[in-house]
Amino acid sequence: MQHQVEETSREAILVEDAHIRPMMGFEILEPLPTRSLPYERLDPFILVHEARFRLSELQDVDTKHPHRGFDNLWYILEGSASTGHSTGPDGTIERARLPEGALLALRTGKGAWHAEGIGAEQRAEGLGDTEWRSVLFWVNLARKDKQAEPSARVLLPEEITVRHDGDATIRVLVGEGSPVELGTPAIVYDVELPDGGAATTRIPSEFQAFAYVLDGEATFGANAQPARPPQLVVLGPGEELTVTDAVPGTRFLLMAGKPYGETPVFNGPYVD
Repeated sequence: MQHQVEETSREAILVEDAHIRPMMGFEILEPLPTRSLPYERLDPFILVHEARFRLSELQDVDTKHPHRGFDNLWYILEGSASTGHSTGPDGTIERARLPEGALLALRTGKGAWHAEGIGAEQRAEGLGDTEWRSVLFWVNLARKDKQAEPSARVLLPEEITVRHDGDATIRVLVGEGSPVELGTPAIVYDVELPDGGAATTRIPSEFQAFAYVLDGEATFGANAQPARPPQLVVLGPGEELTVTDAVPGTRFLLMAGKPYGETPVFNGPYVD
């Protein structure tokens, strides 16, 4: 007789407000790094930023800056924007248009310039007053991969795998069905409950995981901790996340990955 193994639901071990920090003269939300837990508890995830701008506000701002040593993922929640990065031949700038729902995956490797001329094409087309909302996150690379050649890939909305779990619509940015691969096994999901309700999502037990609430409100984990924007929800061990009592329009990012167990050296825009 076979016995069914019961999945272990993860608990929400920390619910913390994102803090506000200056960036290029603007205020943005920074849920990660958390003020309460060390990097080792969220390895391989380093940083999460959420920003809202009008593209006209960036008219006279030099947004171009360098990075090294991690995967830089940039997800467009609302609006659209263009940007440039030095992943062309001999480090030349490649331009990319990112419509709403697109993901830019930039492997910075041994070094790349990023965010050159954000919104230049839209401003030239008279779309400077477009409001643009995005989330950017850094995911570490193993020390052995930090000298990789920089590369970039744009995943357009129509290329993103969509599935349904319970009352949730899940867009798979990283994970099964996505062509975007990080340096370690991982999942990054955009989870939306348009009519509210509940959903249960499987997460490999060896992954460290958290959620970042974008819109709405719900209770997270087996211990049913309430969370709302802009809060980070760090999850304990287990094999699935249960979200309940979601109000209509609730949306969050679920990020989970297998830790490297290495201690990176943080030096501003570089992670060695």
